[in-house]
Amino acid sequence: MNEQELKQRLELLRSEHRDLDAAVAALVLAGSSDQLQIARLKKRKLRLKDQISNIEDTLLPDIIA
Repeated sequence: MNEQELKQRLELLRSEHRDLDAAVAALVLAGSSDQLQIARLKKRKLRLKDQISNIEDTLLPDIIA
């Protein structure tokens, strides 16, 4: 993937992560008793966060000062 594709993918992943965060918050606020669904959403959020971190590392390599 080139840099532009990575940036687009990164924005898509960030958007999905925000959406999942809102969904989890709504379920918790509504007092949902479906803990399995909440756990699955949280697990998906963690996978997205890992993917986001990997892309950010690719786009912004470490610079030793």
